[in-house]
Amino acid sequence: MAEAFIDPAREAFDAFKDLPRDEPVEMLNLLRFNSQAAYPPGHECAGRSLSGAQAYKLYSQASAPVFARLGGTIVWSARPQLVLIGPADELWDMAFVARYPNAGAFLAMVTDEEYRRAVTHRQAAVATSRLIPTGPRAPSKDGFG
Repeated sequence: MAEAFIDPAREAFDAFKDLPRDEPVEMLNLLRFNSQAAYPPGHECAGRSLSGAQAYKLYSQASAPVFARLGGTIVWSARPQLVLIGPADELWDMAFVARYPNAGAFLAMVTDEEYRRAVTHRQAAVATSRLIPTGPRAPSKDGFG
């Protein structure tokens, strides 16, 4: 996988801001970690030889209070084992679904000062990722579709 995706592109973030603000949003997170965390020079963790997984744990611990304060919950979490359908090189270290009460709660989180300090750990941890917002859908009586 050549291109790394760490932070949202401006166009995608602008489109996210246009989502309905009165319904829950669930975010599918797919993460591949750096073997060694890539902190910017001068960061307190730079030079500590942390793995990407260790840096992500620091991110999780530091951002969890903001996530919880804004009503976020983890719906599902797992360790992917392989890619059964899809590019064989798209391997993931972690997958989870985070639920927010609405898109506004996610936007409040990413602009929160405490979160903005924590996100440096995520940026150091992640080699590439996917963040896919999903909206509510009525269950189908006719199968999956």
